[in-house]
Amino acid sequence: PLAGPEPLAGWLPFEVRAVPGHLHELELLEPAPGRPVLHFRGRLHAYQGYEPADVVFPVRLAARPGARVLVMTNAAGGIRPDWPAGTLAALSDQLNLTGRSPLAGEPPAHWGPRFPDLADAYDPALRALAREHAAALGFDLAEGVYAGLPGPAYETPAEVRMLRTLGADLVGMSTVHEVVAARHLGLRCLVVSLVANPAAGVSASPLTHAEVLDAGRAASGRVRGLLSALLADPRLTGGVSSSPGG
Repeated sequence: PLAGPEPLAGWLPFEVRAVPGHLHELELLEPAPGRPVLHFRGRLHAYQGYEPADVVFPVRLAARPGARVLVMTNAAGGIRPDWPAGTLAALSDQLNLTGRSPLAGEPPAHWGPRFPDLADAYDPALRALAREHAAALGFDLAEGVYAGLPGPAYETPAEVRMLRTLGADLVGMSTVHEVVAARHLGLRCLVVSLVANPAAGVSASPLTHAEVLDAGRAASGRVRGLLSALLADPRLTGGVSSSPGG
């Protein structure tokens, strides 16, 4: 059992590499009686040199004791010019443009089907629930498609134009592998994305990681309020929550 926040390194069979803004801690919460939440503070990224199967290890770890829902946050670049920095959006779909999958190889058969269906990777009922709570808290929650790229370099303006043509509203360097693994395991998924900055070419300003961290701090009150309301709602049928940065 967890006595409090513990270093994630103690639960992983490989080294944890630092990224600014990610604490890499694990804690067990109980926002409502009988509904435990395994909370990961920070995430792993493929651009750190991890294999996709390593990136999703926390998701698989949480599924072992019976998690049924994966709730994640991320920080992303905004592709839509009408979504300024600070916009919060529930993801409705994704483009996995990393060229990799956490299901490559031979995952154990009891984890899930060899060829899982991702038609509703982002659960529509959970998105509706998130919009309901956001409205009650006094802000709008947009919906959009997230493009996951390998990183760590930010996208070029030409790449952002391509992503817009493909139907993406946001772009980042995380999330897509975790969602694939979660759906393979049968977990329902809700992801709330923060537009931390306009993507390359949408704004003339250069992109920096410091800007992402600043946007996260500015939006932390809204994100914390939304997650608290969701985790206290019995309709979530909660299981695992992850609150990473980008």
